[in-house]
Amino acid sequence: MKMLKVELVKSLNGRLEKHIATAASLGLRKIGDATVQPDNEQTRGKIAKIGYLLKVSEEN
Repeated sequence: MKMLKVELVKSLNGRLEKHIATAASLGLRKIGDATVQPDNEQTRGKIAKIGYLLKVSEEN
């Protein structure tokens, strides 16, 4: 299964509560936090919602 490395590159301060909750569901709390997530529809939807805060790369 393909995996995606998701890194928070912008602050969550002043963002919508739903966007903060989406970041938390990805395991991201502060700038520089990174997680590896499965490449599926749920993860893609979360990334689409808060993509302006993230840096996403493909993991092998």
